[in-house]
Amino acid sequence: MKIQVEHIDAFSSLPNKGNPAGVVHNGDHYTTEQMQQLASKVGFNETAFVCQSNHADFQLRYFTPGHEMNLCGHGTIGAVYSLFRHQLLPSNEFTIETKAGILPIHIFFEAERLVVTMQQATPQFRPFNGFVAQLASALGLAETEIDTRYPIVYGNTGVWTLLVPIKELASFQKMIPVNALFPEVLREIPTTSIHPFCFETVYPENAMHARHFSSPYSGTIEDPVTGTASGVMGAYYQTFVEQHPLPHTVYIEQGLEIGKDGQVGVHLAGEDELTVAISGTAVYVDTFAIELEGEN
Repeated sequence: MKIQVEHIDAFSSLPNKGNPAGVVHNGDHYTTEQMQQLASKVGFNETAFVCQSNHADFQLRYFTPGHEMNLCGHGTIGAVYSLFRHQLLPSNEFTIETKAGILPIHIFFEAERLVVTMQQATPQFRPFNGFVAQLASALGLAETEIDTRYPIVYGNTGVWTLLVPIKELASFQKMIPVNALFPEVLREIPTTSIHPFCFETVYPENAMHARHFSSPYSGTIEDPVTGTASGVMGAYYQTFVEQHPLPHTVYIEQGLEIGKDGQVGVHLAGEDELTVAISGTAVYVDTFAIELEGEN
């Protein structure tokens, strides 16, 4: 049996830019093991499976080539765009069930492009108590390239990542990650990814520039444009860098060093507790078939 997989590029309106997501409908037809096998064969940073839900309009499950994720921003954007293409969305506002919780989704059109807005989980931060020189080395940088004005912290709006402030944009071209070293560096949360960023940007409308290097357990090296990491970056900006009157939106650029230019909007709100939503557009690229081993 061959499984149809849609290739959707998220956070870009141009095919083969942004972040590629595999999208598989009728996810309830497959076991967890089959989903993992499909994601491994697809080879994208994440493949999203659209399933039925008793608690929301849809359930989404996300798999890297190596393991399942609780939440994936670009996988959500891709899946919602695919559902829209097939006229399967119940309305412009609906909910999705994820392993990070029930999240509201809103879609609208801007400049004739579909934009998907996705609520994130409540921001969390944890201190990084590792060795900064060891961290810099794992990124292929000198320790002096780390921006010590701001804290290095683990951040989470659905998935943990290590947020690393960098002084200059020029450092991002030099980065050569050694992902196999990450668990030794990230002793507090060894399975997490590393997300370096800076405040110098290529495009003036953006507040931050970033790259995202995957956990070695994911089976990938770099994630071109990351939704959940961008979401927690926006929360980091509000918490540690500059407190803006809320609501406030910051735009983040990513993927430029690897030819996968993309942009994520991060929408910050809340009075007693900071809330985070991300938004982005997407584009259909193609559909291909994957055959499961052991299936006829």
